[in-house]
Amino acid sequence: MAKFVKMTRDNVRKLITGKPIAEHGIVVQRTKKGDLRYSINVMVDGERIHRVIGTDSEGVTREQAERAIEQFRTQAREGRLNLPAGRKLHLSFAEAAKGYLERMEQTGGRNLKSKTRHINAHLVPAFGSVRADRLTDFQVQQYTRKRLEVVKQPTVNRELATLSHALKRFVQWKWIKHDDAPRIVKGLEPRKKIAVLDEQHATALMEAAKVDSDSRLWLFVAFGLNAAMRHAEILRVRYDHIDFANCRIFIPDAKAGEREQPITSSLANHLRSQLAVDGESADWVFPSVGKTARQPHRTSLAVPFKRAVIRAGLLPGKVTPHVMRHTAITRLVKAGVDLPTVQKISGHKTLAMVLRYAHVHGRHIDQAIAVLDANERSTATPVLHAA
Repeated sequence: MAKFVKMTRDNVRKLITGKPIAEHGIVVQRTKKGDLRYSINVMVDGERIHRVIGTDSEGVTREQAERAIEQFRTQAREGRLNLPAGRKLHLSFAEAAKGYLERMEQTGGRNLKSKTRHINAHLVPAFGSVRADRLTDFQVQQYTRKRLEVVKQPTVNRELATLSHALKRFVQWKWIKHDDAPRIVKGLEPRKKIAVLDEQHATALMEAAKVDSDSRLWLFVAFGLNAAMRHAEILRVRYDHIDFANCRIFIPDAKAGEREQPITSSLANHLRSQLAVDGESADWVFPSVGKTARQPHRTSLAVPFKRAVIRAGLLPGKVTPHVMRHTAITRLVKAGVDLPTVQKISGHKTLAMVLRYAHVHGRHIDQAIAVLDANERSTATPVLHAA
């Protein structure tokens, strides 16, 4: 590994917007939103490679940029470097899919385990020999029909989501043209019942989390019940993205795009106390544990959460981390908070997604059904006669 003099941890932390640091082909710069973006700019096998590797909020570090450069050089030595500029050979879907998974691994892509399973077990067997730029709408539709003969719609939709993401990256990396990508149409899924915790069960869950061997689990539960944030969003929170004075957290890479996440004052106090324990130099609220961790932050708390669920006397098959999000949103709706404000807190992309909660739990539902009850009370009770 090259020795870095400019791109040290301290220098990167002090980096200001508009003043990038470049060293050994790696460039790091701070975005306007305060995030750090890593990219590479090197010559490999006579070709200039300029790639954005990813951002600090995505868990990308300088080391991942170094590994990306080394992998490009290895591919060049093996004569298999697929560069978008001047490429003469057309990639098969299998070749492009392999490159896609390699890049996702380099940049710490999300849901890599499931994406790898979808591609290797189903997508490559179906489309592997097809040229990546010749995949058609009909072939995708045919794949969908065949898969629906053995699995249900939600499973097929997850596979199609992986295919869609891969195709978008093929276009981004100029392996195929935008017009070459087929249209991906997902089928309708049966709507699941929204599971929520009542006050007693929510309290029991928090108490169980507090005594768990994982010292951060209680804070994770506090996030879920007080901020309605998603599992992955919680684990990617950085201390330098928290505005304690205004009770806001900047989320640069949320599912529906970057946003300012409102949090309760009690959660802000919890975070302030945890920062005092971690020290001012701490980066992540949920830092990774163990030297072999691939990300600088935790990527899942599902296992300790399940322990707390069982300890609280709840059913682990029904109470997942996402149920905390459902619970927080439902509380807002039942309290009569207007739906645009609920959407601002929950981070849903569309208001229609928030309406699911309002249709079931909205105060207007209770008020409407109460009208019928009032009509019943105003009607004279009929005299019942024995036969």
